[in-house]
Amino acid sequence: QVQLVESGGGLVQAGGSLRVSCVASGLTFNNCRMGWFRQAPGKEREFVAAISWGGGSTNYADSVKGRFVISRDNAKATVYLQMNSLKPEDTAVYYCAARLGRVGILSPNEDVYPYWGQGTQVTVSS
Repeated sequence: QVQLVESGGGLVQAGGSLRVSCVASGLTFNNCRMGWFRQAPGKEREFVAAISWGGGSTNYADSVKGRFVISRDNAKATVYLQMNSLKPEDTAVYYCAARLGRVGILSPNEDVYPYWGQGTQVTVSS
């Protein structure tokens, strides 16, 4: 079955950096568009970033544009989210998600991603 396993979360001070990873199995990774989402306490899950099957196209939420970078390594079936200049409001559980197929937009809509990881906690202290 499909598994997405996130790692790399933790506690970091404001202004610091952190990289979270997501390893996929049970699917043809280079046939998937991948996304990162996050959910803060008491809030709905929100889109962070998405990347095309080959990594050549990306899409970011305005709140992270210029600070976060999404990338992927198809040989390792892994997608990354490099988070820089972190703010306390970035504190959340970060989830990776997969959407089958190479063609189509990098959607910010969580409903179009059928596969999800369990999440990794990122806490940014002020």
